[in-house]
Amino acid sequence: MFDLHRLRLLRELKHRDTLAAVAAALNYAPSSVSQQLSQLEAEVGVPLLEPVGRRVRLTEQAEILVAHTEAVLERLERAEADIAASATDLTGTLRIASFQTAALALVPTALGSLRDAHPRLRVHVTHREPEKALPALQARDFDLVLAEEYPGNPNPRPAELEQEDLLDDPLLLAVPPHVRVPDTDSPTKTLRSLADHPWVMEPAGTAARHWAMTLCRNAGFEPDVRFETTDLLLHLRLVEENHAAAFLPDLVWNGRPATVTLRPLPRGQRGRRIFTVVRRGASRHPAVRACRAALRRAATDGAQP
Repeated sequence: MFDLHRLRLLRELKHRDTLAAVAAALNYAPSSVSQQLSQLEAEVGVPLLEPVGRRVRLTEQAEILVAHTEAVLERLERAEADIAASATDLTGTLRIASFQTAALALVPTALGSLRDAHPRLRVHVTHREPEKALPALQARDFDLVLAEEYPGNPNPRPAELEQEDLLDDPLLLAVPPHVRVPDTDSPTKTLRSLADHPWVMEPAGTAARHWAMTLCRNAGFEPDVRFETTDLLLHLRLVEENHAAAFLPDLVWNGRPATVTLRPLPRGQRGRRIFTVVRRGASRHPAVRACRAALRRAATDGAQP
């Protein structure tokens, strides 16, 4: 029978790309990781790694092993959930990753609910954008991730992850105070009127940036992006100070009155989907279920007038 610890190291290599990254994540020496994988190759009887420049990649046989390892780990995750469900008190640590606006608008309220209902559960929260948080979830760095999906930009759906919808967050055009936009019922014409104005957007390579650029191009112009940041509170501040136009989600205000002029976007582009993601098999864990329930309550409370 193959050694499960070594199989997990092989799986870690698939998700983290380099032996050094695996060693750093697991607090091993790189030589130890390499030695363990060499022993696994001897057990299996076929090559599992092949050199590519200064790195290595998994062979076809290694990919087969990783797929089976994922199935074994999913089963173990279900076993962990069943054991936790049999306990009378919820303990341990739940590791959450969340992007900024959800962390500000939803997570604090959910944490309060969890603290009151399960005082012995330790919750660790990390601010991490979905592009980095979801691979880290697969690598078992987190237990639950709050993620977002923009209109027309569906996220990849790895078979080993499970999603659950949380809320639809309206998206709006934020207009600087000194800018006059035409009095029109056409959101596209309103958007086009800002073609020559500076913009603030999230960095290139993010789903939000791809969506925003596509929206502007479909309106017939290439936006002058002068400011790039994942900090949507800075987006709002730049709009308030007349430095840029922006696309802002409703969660930025967290129930407070808007401080800038807001206009609707074209149909089909008016909301982003916010959801939670866990590894397959972990959704039955009582800590995950309690956290998801607390987040749903926070989302519902935030939607009340």
